Order: sequence, then C-alpha cells, then structure tokens
Amino acid sequence: MPLVGQAHFVYYRSMNVVDLNVVQIAAAIGEPARARMLFCLMDGHARTSTELAVVAGVSPSTASVHLQKLRDTELLKVAVQGKHRYYCLAGEAVAHALEGLSVLAGGTRMVFEPKTPNRLRAARTCYDHLAGALGVALHDRVQHLHWLSDVYELTAVGRIGFVKLGLDLSAIEAQRRRRFAYACLDWSERRPHLGGALGAALLRLILQRRWVEQDADSRAVSITRIGKRELLSRLGVAL
Repeated sequence: MPLVGQAHFVYYRSMNVVDLNVVQIAAAIGEPARARMLFCLMDGHARTSTELAVVAGVSPSTASVHLQKLRDTELLKVAVQGKHRYYCLAGEAVAHALEGLSVLAGGTRMVFEPKTPNRLRAARTCYDHLAGALGVALHDRVQHLHWLSDVYELTAVGRIGFVKLGLDLSAIEAQRRRRFAYACLDWSERRPHLGGALGAALLRLILQRRWVEQDADSRAVSITRIGKRELLSRLGVAL
C-alpha cells in the first residue's frame, strides 16, 4: 500500500501545466449543467445567461456561477450588446473537442429556434448597418471570399473586391474615430453580421442601388427583385 501511494504522489508531482489544464477543462465539461450549456452552443448561436439557465435546468444565480467557470477555463466567451450579455463557444477548437465527445457519446445538439418576427429576422438595420439573416449572410460571404482577415482587417483581394462592388474605401478608412469593421453579434440569428464603417457603407450602397428597401415605420428592410439578382451575381449570396 505505501508503494502505491508513493507512486501516485510522484505522478501527481510530475504533472505538467498541460496535464493540469486538461484536468480543469475536463472537470468543467464534466458537470452536467455546464455540459448542457456547452452542447447547446454547438449550433454557433450565442445565448443569454437566462436562456442557458433554462437549458441547464438551474436557477439564474447558479447559471452565473457555471458560466464564470466556463469562462475561467476559456471554453466560453461573452459579447456585450447594450444591456445584454451573450455567451458563445470560445473558438473552433472548443467546438471540435465537443464534437469529438458528441461522436463518442452519440448525443444530439439542441436547435436554436429564434422567436423574432419573420420580417425583422430576414433583414433589418442595426443602427447604421445591416442585420438579420441577410446581414449574417453578407458577413459570412466576405469572410469566405477572404476580403477581410480573421481580425476584420482589409485584405489585398478584399480591397479589389469592395472597390469593384462600388465602395469608396478611402472615405471609409478616413473615419479615424470609428473602427473599420468588426463582428456585431446579431440578436435574432445569434451569429455575427458586419459592423463598423464598412458595414455602414455597405448598407448605404445597397439602399442607393435599391437592392433593399427600408420600411418607413420600422427597422425592417425588404430585399428587392434586383437585389436578389445582384447579390447572387456579384457576391454569390443566394436568398
């Protein structure tokens, strides 16, 4: 018995930082309520602490403790939008790890079901840039085309692409007090659309060209027939 205890002690003392991090991450995922939160976020949509509390089946105060633990272990990140805080997976590596566990366990994912009115969910303004399903689709497309880097900086191919689209990049870049571009979390899609000076310029462009029409009494915008054609031919965005 003493030999076994000594062997365990020696192994524990020899564990490196990576080993300890693995243990901490495994412990964070292994708690049932936290696991439900994490797998709920596997669909790529962000959620509030209240929504995650319901998913986990715990009280809001208990959910806050769990969410802090998941942030401490860098499994989750939080985005602040006005008075709201939205939680999402910290990155693709976390999603891959959870995907592997899901394969082993044979589990299923929870599906995000937005309750936003259909017209607002399809397309709307978010301050001075485009939001909703259309905004998210445009964000994803310019990222797929590598017009913007992962940190939302303009690339060489992006400069050519946006100029061909009709944007005055010099005027956009001259707005020193405003970020050029960034990911703005969409409250209906719970995925990012394009914010910043670039997002605002893109909305102005498609309004001027009548690819979309803005409602007089709401934030909703409608995609026109010419807009559907042009977005498909110029950007490959099918609606």
